[in-house]
Amino acid sequence: MRMLVASLALVLVAASPAATVDDLGWLAGQWASEADGRWTEESWSAPRGGVMIGYSRAGRGDGLREFEFLRIAAGEDGGLAYLAQPQGQAPVAFRLVRRDAASATFENGAHDYPQRIAYARSGDTLTATISAIDGSKARSWTYNRR
Repeated sequence: MRMLVASLALVLVAASPAATVDDLGWLAGQWASEADGRWTEESWSAPRGGVMIGYSRAGRGDGLREFEFLRIAAGEDGGLAYLAQPQGQAPVAFRLVRRDAASATFENGAHDYPQRIAYARSGDTLTATISAIDGSKARSWTYNRR
């Protein structure tokens, strides 16, 4: 019975169409979080031309502490990848490993930290979580739509 269930699961995964950037359109928008004088913003364009472009910035008061350029596009293997460029450095790719109608998880086990980046949206709230590949060292941000 287990073999049948495992075989069926493989067939369903193989039959599922590959994710496209349009499938992650729910992430588009301007998102912000503010607490105790600290602020974090993340902004994502709507999907177009097979790409979503984003940025993140964080600071305290009027000062910028960090920023990051972001992209979601087809990776070298044709699957979707999240490309992060913290502080404008060279991009690091995280492969899409799970998604549904309002969440997506990207992973790169070879990267030092983070190794997993996950987004989940509920209405006008977006939660972004980074962690090690096993889920340890998790850090989350909860944003509201601006």
